[in-house]
Amino acid sequence: MSPYEILGGAPALRRLVGRFYELMDTLPESYALRRLHPRDLSTSEEKLFMYLSGWLGGPQLFVEKYGHPRLRARHLPFAIDTAMRDQWLLCMRTALTECVADAGLRAQLERALADLADHMRNRAEPPPDLEQERRA
Repeated sequence: MSPYEILGGAPALRRLVGRFYELMDTLPESYALRRLHPRDLSTSEEKLFMYLSGWLGGPQLFVEKYGHPRLRARHLPFAIDTAMRDQWLLCMRTALTECVADAGLRAQLERALADLADHMRNRAEPPPDLEQERRA
């Protein structure tokens, strides 16, 4: 069985993605991430649902509608650094905890999504404050 099937198919995936966007929209810790998105999150939510459907082994909805995901290239216009990655992961890990009952699947998805989120980083980290380090 694919992760998509273990998760519970489209209804379970919609719950997961919906919860992810609810968290992103309301958690103060994800404020900077939320600001990268349009006011209306419905298109973003639908695209993530479609992408994850195929990524998890279900219907290739995103590919059928938009072609190859080229995920990193599609995100290049947005400054994604470690802090932004961590905000995304906070929302996703919380949604996974709340929506995925199968502990093995949840752990597998957390690892895979963490790798994916890390790959999406496209901005260098700011250099350390040398003056602050000298004072320490």
